[in-house]
Amino acid sequence: MKTNTTPPNYKGFRFPPEIVSHAVWLFFRFSLSFRDVEELLAQRGVVVSYETVRQWCLKFGQMYANELRRRRPHCGDTWHLDEVFLTIRGERHYLWRAVDQNGNVLDILVQSRRNKHAAKRCFRKLLKEWQYVPRMIITDTLKSYAAAKRDILPGVEHRQHKGLNNRAENSHQPTRLREKKMRRFTSAKQAQRFLSAFSPIAGHFQPRRHRLKAEEYRAMLQDRFHQWNEVTGVKLVA
Repeated sequence: MKTNTTPPNYKGFRFPPEIVSHAVWLFFRFSLSFRDVEELLAQRGVVVSYETVRQWCLKFGQMYANELRRRRPHCGDTWHLDEVFLTIRGERHYLWRAVDQNGNVLDILVQSRRNKHAAKRCFRKLLKEWQYVPRMIITDTLKSYAAAKRDILPGVEHRQHKGLNNRAENSHQPTRLREKKMRRFTSAKQAQRFLSAFSPIAGHFQPRRHRLKAEEYRAMLQDRFHQWNEVTGVKLVA
C-alpha cells in the first residue's frame, strides 16, 4: 500500500482543508448537487457558493481519487467488464467499466463506439493502470471483447455469458443514480472527468457491508475515514 508523501496544496484558498475536503466528500459520496452541498454547509455556518463547491470538486476530486486508488491493495485476478449506454446531448455513448471479483471498480472509460477498437482501448487502459495481466476476464456476449482479447490478452482465459457478468452490470447502478440527479451528462469529457473521480471516492466508503459484522463494518469505516484524512491532508495541517 502506497502512501501520499505530498499533501494537496491549499495555498490561496480562503477556507481550511477540513471544509474543502468535506464538501468534496459530500458531493462524490452522496447523490447531491452542488447547491445541495452549499445548503448543507450553510446549515453548519459555512457560507460558500455552489460555484465554489464546483471548483473545489474540479480541482481536488480527481487528486483525492488518484491517491485512494494508489493506496488500494492489489486487486483481484478476475476482471468483469461491461458497457452501458449513456445519452449525451442526444447522442449515444458507451461507458466501459471493469471491476474485479471483489466488486472493486478498476477503471471506467467513456467512448462513442463499442467495436473492437473501443474494446482494445479499454484493455490497454486497464493494463497501463494496473501493470498486471488478469488470470481471467468475464464479459457478456459482445463480440468486440473476444476480438480485442485475441490481440491484447491472448493467453488469458475468457468466459462469455450474459448471466456471469452481473457483478459488472450491478456496478453501473450508482452511475445511473448520479446521472439522473445531474440530469444527464453534458459531454463525454464531463462524464469521464466526473466518473473517474466518483468511482474511487464513493467506492472507498462503500465496503461490502452485507458480508461484515456490525463491529467489523464500523472499524473498517473508521479506517477508511482515517485514510481519507491522510489523502486530503487534513491531519497534516491540523
